[in-house]
Amino acid sequence: MIAAIRFVWNATRGNRLRPWRSEYLKWRIETYSGMKADEIKPKDMARFAWREKWNLLHFLRWTGELEKAENRE
Repeated sequence: MIAAIRFVWNATRGNRLRPWRSEYLKWRIETYSGMKADEIKPKDMARFAWREKWNLLHFLRWTGELEKAENRE
């Protein structure tokens, strides 16, 4: 859970109260879904997050596992 919060915190740097303005998140959504980053609105980001919630949770769990493995070395 900590890794997920850390990822979101880092990904929304500069736009933490308005994550739909995060250029990094827009870029990630664009590369994953094909939506144009400059056309993504708050409702589009919310719709994407809801539609892909299980894949997003899987990704965040995976990043947490990588972080744990890195810390063990």
